[in-house]
Amino acid sequence: MIAYVKGIIEDIREDDVVIDVGGLGYHVRISADTAARLPGIGEKAKLYTYMNVREDAVQLFGFLSRNDLEIFRKCITVSGIGPKGALAILSVLDADSLRYAIMSGDVKAITKAPGIGARTAERLILELKDKIQIDEGMIGREIEETRAAGSADTPQKREAVEALVSLGYGQAEAMKAVNAIERIEEMDSGAVLKAALKKMF
Repeated sequence: MIAYVKGIIEDIREDDVVIDVGGLGYHVRISADTAARLPGIGEKAKLYTYMNVREDAVQLFGFLSRNDLEIFRKCITVSGIGPKGALAILSVLDADSLRYAIMSGDVKAITKAPGIGARTAERLILELKDKIQIDEGMIGREIEETRAAGSADTPQKREAVEALVSLGYGQAEAMKAVNAIERIEEMDSGAVLKAALKKMF
């Protein structure tokens, strides 16, 4: 079992990344949220991994924190949700948002994930509600861990993402919009927010 991979990012896309570990390239499946928070090509990264072994393939799924990996593992225990479905859910909801959605019975938030219908979301809530614990201290530590993992993070980005989330946008889509802005280092927080809002439409 591979617990994590730590190395240089060779290639990155919305749903996968290649990490060079001592000359060996590991192909790792990731969520869109993780892709948005990773540093760029040529930068160092560490991903906690889950290995999925099938008859026709061996796949690695990667996460920036143990918190993300833990909720992924819980999701795939639910009937009808495999690794691909769990990754789709974590592409539209970060781990903490998913925990709150489960605890509050928010079917609508979970069905934003492609391929996840209302019945599957209801089953996820039913089966995991008693297994999910909201630990504010743990969540705070994990948020700092994932923020630290993305070395490209800046105050302008953080403030713009927080503003977008307060306006009702999801964490993942807010991060994607902000990261798509060019020459962001030349802008203040207000300009970043305006540019990100344009990306939303």
